[in-house]
Amino acid sequence: MAFRVGPLTVGRVIGDILDPFIPTIETSVTYNNKQVNNGHELYPSQLSSKPRVEIHDGDLRTFFTLVMTDPDVPGPSDPYLREHLHWIVTDIPGTTDSSFGKEMVQYEMPRPIIGIHRFVFVIFKQNSRQSVNRKPESRDNFNTRRFASENCLGAPVAAVFFNAQRETAARKR
Repeated sequence: MAFRVGPLTVGRVIGDILDPFIPTIETSVTYNNKQVNNGHELYPSQLSSKPRVEIHDGDLRTFFTLVMTDPDVPGPSDPYLREHLHWIVTDIPGTTDSSFGKEMVQYEMPRPIIGIHRFVFVIFKQNSRQSVNRKPESRDNFNTRRFASENCLGAPVAAVFFNAQRETAARKR
């Protein structure tokens, strides 16, 4: 993931979900070897399995939390359920990937119904191992900022998002 937040601002991730921040680590998100890049479209049929989220910085004594949300539920023109929580993984050691962390909220496959949805991956640096323990009560009306505050996570250290929309039979590949 590049250190540029321009696409996050253009895609309204900064504003709708996150406050402005300076990315400080490199990370990558891949679904079946397909790299996630800011603003690119993926098909829901590609998203059935949880992605591989790699942390390229830090060391094994540094821990990170991953949050994945959809701020456009049920539809982008009236996202009254903003944000919908898709996944939380805590205690991911630096230089590893999400499979080495603790899944606090199980991965839920994106299934957009109306319009084009943004799916956002946010990485936070934890103060210490097992320091994130306030589990959200609901997937709907999740708030990334509030979650970070309640768990003393501070500003994000990385973020990336992709777009997806409902697949018609003709669009499935």
